[in-house]
Formats: sequence, structure tokens, C-alpha cells
Amino acid sequence: MKYEWRKHAPYKTKTKPEYVEVPTQQYLVIAGAGDPNEPDFSEHVGALYSLAYPLKMNFKKFAQTIDWQDQYPYEDYTVFPLEGLWSTTNPEDLTDKASFTYQIMLRQPDFITQEWFAAAIAQAKAKKPHPYLDEVRLVEITDGPAVQILHKGPFDTEPASFAKLDQLCQDLGLTRRGYHHREIYLTDVRKTAPEKAKTILRYFVEKA
Repeated sequence: MKYEWRKHAPYKTKTKPEYVEVPTQQYLVIAGAGDPNEPDFSEHVGALYSLAYPLKMNFKKFAQTIDWQDQYPYEDYTVFPLEGLWSTTNPEDLTDKASFTYQIMLRQPDFITQEWFAAAIAQAKAKKPHPYLDEVRLVEITDGPAVQILHKGPFDTEPASFAKLDQLCQDLGLTRRGYHHREIYLTDVRKTAPEKAKTILRYFVEKA
């Protein structure tokens, strides 16, 4: 049995804003700063994928050697979509991309351990060293209470979707926790026309 993330929450989010309670989840994470259109951002993303695929393939091979149903819910899984926690050092101008700070990440199944992670690091370094490999961490993150929406279209039109989230917060008596927000990229920006892009936007809330 293979875990296909597209069939599960929260990836089936709709264009209508909604309140959600997001549990603790495990991620490969790397931090950075600056304009995501610059080459350095792509280098950070590359470091994540250089570990995500070895982790997946190593687990799949391992599952073939055991009765995996006794220990694990799946024998294989699809690599999860890229995500980012975004903030800024210039909250007065949220369009100033040079001031962006980010943690980009790829979700990992709960059964991927620190030992599996360390083995993938060693494997990646031996095969093709990457300058940012040592900056990647395997950590748990809890988003908790949040509001989210499926945004369709270019990143530059996201403010319209955030306005819908703001209105939902007003209706529900919620306030936003900080400037940071999460983006989950359901489509590959390298292969998808901007007008066809699909991105889950989420920010974190509490009772007003």
C-alpha cells in the first residue's frame, strides 16, 4: 500500500476559506532569507530533495525485506509537496521580497527516524555533495489553530486570498499570530504556468 498525499487532508483544501486544527507533523527543514526568485533559494530547495528521494527509496527497499504491515502503515509513499513558512524583516512593505525570511520544507512520514535521516545525509554526501546539506534538519512542527484557503493563480495575486482569510477571522472572532504564514505548493512552479498554479495558504490564529 502506497501513501498518496493528494488523497488526504489538508491537500484537498478548497477555494473557500476554512478554520483547521493542524496536528504535529514531521519535516525536512532548511532556513534561508532573501528573494525566492534568486538562485540561492533554488539551492536550498535542492538540498531538501537530495535527501527526500533517498529517504523514500531506502524505506521502500527496507519494506520489501520485512512484513511491513506489522510495523508500518504503508510500504511506500509519494514524496510530499514543497512547503514554506514565510515571514519578513520589513512588515511595513510585504512586497519587499529581499526582506523575506523562510523555512522551506518537505513533510516526512512519522516512521522516518533520525537514524534514517542520518543515513540519507551520509548517502547524499557520498553521491553528490551539496553545500547546504548540513543545514537540513528533521524536526516536528505544530501549526495548531489556523485558517487556510486554496489559492489558484500567480503568487503575486495571493493578497486577494489572504483578504478572504482575514474576513473569516473577523467572522469567527480570531486574530492572527504574527506575520508568518505557510504555503503548500500543490503544483511544481518549474512546470506549471503561473495562472494554473495551486497553493494552499495558511496562517495561524487564536481567539481575539
